[in-house]
Amino acid sequence: MKRRNLLRAAAVTAPLATVGVVGGIALADTANFRVIVTEQTKNKIMVFDKNKSFSDANVYKTFSPGTGGWYNLSDARIRNTAQFGAIGLAAASGGKVGIWNITTELHQELNDVLWSASPGGNPHALERIPNIGAFVAASSDGYLTVYGPTAISRPETLAKVQTVSLSGAHGVLWDPQNELLWACGRKIVKAYSVTGTYRNVRLKATSRSVALSGLGHDLQPDYSDSGRILVTDTYGVYAINKSTLAKTRLHENTRIKSYFMMSTGEYVWVRGDNAGSRDWGSPTVRFSQSPDRTRSGAEFYKARYYATRYN
Repeated sequence: MKRRNLLRAAAVTAPLATVGVVGGIALADTANFRVIVTEQTKNKIMVFDKNKSFSDANVYKTFSPGTGGWYNLSDARIRNTAQFGAIGLAAASGGKVGIWNITTELHQELNDVLWSASPGGNPHALERIPNIGAFVAASSDGYLTVYGPTAISRPETLAKVQTVSLSGAHGVLWDPQNELLWACGRKIVKAYSVTGTYRNVRLKATSRSVALSGLGHDLQPDYSDSGRILVTDTYGVYAINKSTLAKTRLHENTRIKSYFMMSTGEYVWVRGDNAGSRDWGSPTVRFSQSPDRTRSGAEFYKARYYATRYN
């Protein structure tokens, strides 16, 4: 309870943004927003209204990719494309990463997958680089994998074009303001420039990096401040100023597996409960300004804002 209160005590207030929703996907922050989660017991990606219980009756959308390399879903996020509209991005510790068409129906399955790959090494995150249709996966065994297409509108043409070493790679995030790809790994957050297009796309490490105390785990935008990114590591949660690289410690809680902050000041997190067969997960998604949501028997690993925004 003490650690939970440490997170809640840091909440700040901010004006509500204008409501904007297209096809159930948020365009701007609202007080009542949807959350997309990876749930590893049923091996589903699920979307819930944060003001309702996380029950089967209240689920808005699901994605069930099946078994094989799709088990232990470790990441999910939503991005916008010209060809397909909003798409879902998924990574699974079982070995797969991929994208799926989230607009076909409310409950998607493997047949809704537009592209998938097996980067290996315990995939933990997948990100899209806009305008060139490239994707970057982070694998915790120590590398980033870059995939480039022959045409931006044809994800089925994506192929591996580069592997970049990054010890303990766990998170990736595109920064549209600076046109950089940020990645976190073992005791570090690094920024990479992107050159080339399509099959010639390449990452190049820049001099911009920030030291962490432990294993960098989650990397997300700060929706309350577009000049910052948020990162969790073994020992806490931090905000990093993208211009100055100054790091500010937000919370001292350990084992925070995912964390994001809305412009309303509300933040949402999942903390590994160190119990059960998946001690890295938790049956509860926690909210700083709203009731926590617990789903009996669930093992949540990531919780994200259900929106296509990069920042």
